[in-house]
Amino acid sequence: QLQLVQSGGGLVQPGGSLRLSCATSESTKYIYAIGWFRQAPGKEREGVSCVSGDDRYTNYSASVKGRFTISRDNAKNMVYLQMNSLTPEDTGLYYCAAHPLFRLCLLRGPYDSWGQGAQVPVSS
Repeated sequence: QLQLVQSGGGLVQPGGSLRLSCATSESTKYIYAIGWFRQAPGKEREGVSCVSGDDRYTNYSASVKGRFTISRDNAKNMVYLQMNSLTPEDTGLYYCAAHPLFRLCLLRGPYDSWGQGAQVPVSS
């Protein structure tokens, strides 16, 4: 099964930026689509971004569109989430995940491989 290892979380001030990284144990190109999710304290997990396995499609939730950017480096088996203009509402535990319907970029989907999570507190 695909393994995902995350890095890059940490405290950031409002208005700041942070990049999350997700290293996959094998190439995901044409095999897996990758999504980023977050769960705020006391709230349900929500999908914030995804990229299809053929890199044709990306998608973002309304709450992050225009501020977050997902990207993939297939040569390094890495997926990134660049987060800009962060607000306290972006605080949460962030996960990357993969699903095998690689042509589909889904904020809700059959994600069956998950990273370990990274805390992103946004606070002054």
